[in-house]
Amino acid sequence: MEILSSLPVNALEWTIIMACGMLIGMSKVGIPGVSMIVVPALAFIFGAKQSTGVLLPILMMADIFGVAYYRRHANWTHLIKVLPWAVVGLLIALWVGEMVNDKEFKNLIAILVFLSIGLMIWQDKRKGTHFFPDKWWFAASMGILGGFATMIGNVAGPVFAIYLLAMHLPKNSFIGTGAWFFMIINFAKFPLQLFVWKNISMQSLTIDLVTLPAIAIGAFIGFKLVKIIPEHTYRGFVIIITVISAFLLLF
Repeated sequence: MEILSSLPVNALEWTIIMACGMLIGMSKVGIPGVSMIVVPALAFIFGAKQSTGVLLPILMMADIFGVAYYRRHANWTHLIKVLPWAVVGLLIALWVGEMVNDKEFKNLIAILVFLSIGLMIWQDKRKGTHFFPDKWWFAASMGILGGFATMIGNVAGPVFAIYLLAMHLPKNSFIGTGAWFFMIINFAKFPLQLFVWKNISMQSLTIDLVTLPAIAIGAFIGFKLVKIIPEHTYRGFVIIITVISAFLLLF
């Protein structure tokens, strides 16, 4: 308790952070979209660029839950196609992040959130249609865009979801391939943010570790809810709240 009281976080902010941990845990085990709320919420508390350093280790811990549950379901053929391009996107975002100030960084996150929401809605409307080409340039474009989005604002979920939908993967393979992709990418991002952006510290890591029980609870709830909640019920709510949050990031 003494360590927690020394951190620059008040009771309301702790409540928001723990709720974010639960949402991330839920998103990593098959409830897509809910973690989109986390990005603007943490940006409000910590600032745009600093918030990505707080969020990344939380995502890494949650990735372990997702991979542990779906580790045998990954389609490595599709992963190998997109991973090198995602690294290119990471490096481009790393350079861009060094060139902009916090306000511009916040605007970039907001724009990427809007783009990701648009992709989510488009993806929903195109369900049942198979028009994406299984070509190298499609994997390259999705990989670069996904790598850029995950480095700048941790909002690459909808981008990678479109890539996986284009590959016509069954449900478990869809979740398992995504789980492995984000665990690999997020662990690759850690040294970049630690040594280049320098937005990860012992203080931020302490905050992250406190969220571990919330992540575990969220993962457990996610396992249960993914089987019983109709997707359109929560997706509509998530999209509305995230749009409002992204608008607020611009001011």
